[in-house]
Amino acid sequence: MTTTVTSRWIDIPAGTDSFQGYLALPKTGTGPAVIILQEIFGVNAHIRSVADQYAADGYVALAPDVFWRTQPRVELGYEGADRQKAMELLQKTGVEQAVADVGAAAQALRALPEVSGKVAAIGYCFGGRLAYLAAAQGAIDVGVAYYGGGIQTQLDKADSIKVPMQFHYGELDAHIPPSAVGEVRERFTGRNDAEVHVYPNADHGFNCGDRASYNAQASALAHGRTLVFLGEHLR
Repeated sequence: MTTTVTSRWIDIPAGTDSFQGYLALPKTGTGPAVIILQEIFGVNAHIRSVADQYAADGYVALAPDVFWRTQPRVELGYEGADRQKAMELLQKTGVEQAVADVGAAAQALRALPEVSGKVAAIGYCFGGRLAYLAAAQGAIDVGVAYYGGGIQTQLDKADSIKVPMQFHYGELDAHIPPSAVGEVRERFTGRNDAEVHVYPNADHGFNCGDRASYNAQASALAHGRTLVFLGEHLR
C-alpha cells in the first residue's frame, strides 16, 4: 500500500501451541495497536491491505489467522468454490476458541516493543462478531465491528462490555436486516462510548474492494469514523 509501512508474519503464543499473524508497522515504528479480524476468507490480500492501511494511519496492526487450527494461512476469494470452502472452514471453527485467539493476539501485541498504549480490535463479518465477543470478555480496549453477523443474537453479553464499541452496517445487507441493527442500536442506546452507523445503498462487505458489494463512499466514510473513534478512545 505504501513504502512507509513494513510488515512481517509473527508467531502468536496460544497455550502450548502458537499460530501466525500478519503484522504491519507504521512509519514511526511504534504506536497503539489494532487487531484486524478477518472475514471467513482468511488473512487474504484484502485483509493484509486493511492492516497496511491502519499501519499507514499510525497504528501497529496485527491480522491473526483465526482458521489456523483447521487450515493455516488459508487465502480465499469471494465466489464459487472459494466461498464454499470459506463456509466449511467457518463451520469447523469454534467461536470460543477464536475469541481466545483474539485475546492471545492482544497479549502478543502488548508484549511487542513496538506497541505503546492500548489495543483495539476491528473485525469484518465473522471478525466483527469476534471483536464484539472479545470486548465482552475484556480482552481489548476498544471494539469496532463491520457488518458483524450474529451480534444481535448475543446481546445478552452487552452488559459485560465495558469498553467503547462502534458498529458499521450496510442498509442493504440481507444477512443483517434493519430489525437486527435496530436491536443492537437499542441495546447500546444511552452509552456515550457506543456508536451505530448505517450506510445507505451499502451491502454486506461494502468495505472490501475485491468484492462485488464494494461501496467506495461507504468504505471511506466508515474508515474515517473508525479513525476518529480510535483517536478518541485508543490514543
